Amino acid sequence: MITLQQDNDGFIRMDRHFPASASIGVRFSDGTSEVLTGARLNQAYDDAVAVFRAKNHLDAKGFSRVPKKVFPGANKISVVPVQPGMGN
Repeated sequence: MITLQQDNDGFIRMDRHFPASASIGVRFSDGTSEVLTGARLNQAYDDAVAVFRAKNHLDAKGFSRVPKKVFPGANKISVVPVQPGMGN
C-alpha cells in the first residue's frame, strides 16, 4: 500500500495517476488517516489539473494558444488538495 502525507496547506504530492485499483493511505494533517482508491485520487488529480488550466487560460491539453517562451513542465501540477471524508 502507498501512504501519502498531507502538508499543512491541505495538499498531497502527486504528479501522476495511480493504478485505479490501488489502495492508497492518506495521513491528514489533523492526525486522521483514510484509505482511498487510486481511482478516487486520480479523479482529485484530474480536478486539480482542470482548475489549474482554467486559472492559467490553457486549453484542454494544457497548451496556451498565446505565443510566448516555452518552459518545459510549466503546465503541470505536483500537488493535489485533499480533505478527510473524500472516500465516502
